[in-house]
Amino acid sequence: MTTTHPHLPLGALNTAGRIGLIYMASSTLMEAEMYAMATPRVTVHTSRVTLPKVTVDGIDAMMRSPELRQAADLVGQAPLDVLLFGGTSASFLHGTAWDRELSATLASWTGLTGRCTTTSTASIAALQAVEAGPITLVTPYRQEVVDRAARFFGDNGHPVVSSTALGITDDHALAEVPLERVYDLAVEADTPQAGAVFISCTNLASVGAVAALEDALGKPVVSAVQASFWYCLRLAGLTAAKPGFGSLFERTGMVEGDS
Repeated sequence: MTTTHPHLPLGALNTAGRIGLIYMASSTLMEAEMYAMATPRVTVHTSRVTLPKVTVDGIDAMMRSPELRQAADLVGQAPLDVLLFGGTSASFLHGTAWDRELSATLASWTGLTGRCTTTSTASIAALQAVEAGPITLVTPYRQEVVDRAARFFGDNGHPVVSSTALGITDDHALAEVPLERVYDLAVEADTPQAGAVFISCTNLASVGAVAALEDALGKPVVSAVQASFWYCLRLAGLTAAKPGFGSLFERTGMVEGDS
């Protein structure tokens, strides 16, 4: 006898793709924004590390802390499809080689060979996917961190032709910047010389403004959270994004139902 089941919209959660996330303990936005973009075919599982201040010294202290290994060990106990270190400035701070080494280190700790990545790696891949070329860089950081970001993106084929630096060093304050302010920053900072806009920081509201910014500016807009989620889907072999979150997903066939 064949059983006919009713429509069960959340019935597949136990078989969904699983993204592991290592995120800053004081941050609040990344998981919420990832779930805003996700269909029920993917779930997010998080460990946390302490970020003292959003400065070069504060980020360095976080990355040297034993908490990073502890966070990887904890979230790595789950059967994950991919593991992401979800900090933009932390992963670009010391350049491309350091960023790649971070992914390799996470893989050595968890056994997820070829399936560990960072927000910075994801961001470069996303900018390449939309054929960005030179970029406008929208950030809430101090200038010392913006300078490191510009060097990182320039070294990876995306010279920064315009940028913002709000000078925020408190992680809670980052999350309190209104989405409307982020939208205005991008519009004000953009220049015709930029092929795309990149919104940095995984604790800065962004994904809700991406589509509107693309309409207003007529060019691709990539955010750190959007790029991270997209790249995790790619590594996991999933098409599990909702529509309406930018040309990055549309160009690459990541919107559920488009492929």
